[in-house]
Amino acid sequence: MTVVYLSLGSNIERERYIKAALDALQVAFGPLQVSSVYESEAVGFEGDSFYNLVVAIETQLSVGSLSAQLKMIEDKNGRTRLGPKFSGRTLDIDILTYGDVRGEIDGITLPRDEVTKNAFVLWPLAEIAAQARHSGLNRTFGDLWAAYDKSSQQLWPVDFDWCGKAISRAKT
Repeated sequence: MTVVYLSLGSNIERERYIKAALDALQVAFGPLQVSSVYESEAVGFEGDSFYNLVVAIETQLSVGSLSAQLKMIEDKNGRTRLGPKFSGRTLDIDILTYGDVRGEIDGITLPRDEVTKNAFVLWPLAEIAAQARHSGLNRTFGDLWAAYDKSSQQLWPVDFDWCGKAISRAKT
């Protein structure tokens, strides 16, 4: 089994689609390790704020098969692929890391570039995998988050419940 970290995001009916994604991932892969949910302004376009989080799964699927399954979950949750790359979406699920794999596999570059570029990816990843290493940089995600320029992107934890329990609470 390979440990895979996934980034989930939504800015259309955010709570509904994040919960639907978590439900689908749990059915497909079993128990999930789930970060807090963070809200952030849209990056790359003007639009509603996003909810973002990171989820760890274990799988025996290849990168390509996993990607196809994730696209199917997105599609079942109203994801449209028409229009500009940077636009609103019901659900976005990206493979951030796939074990220690580096490079382009099945058309996907791993680890995903956004890991070190976007606070809404790195903060939740560091939260659940602080000691795991970025295979391309050989630094822990915790160290990468500690060094990240936190003034470059604003985000904040939000109250979020899933399966009858709090997975996230806003800081007061």
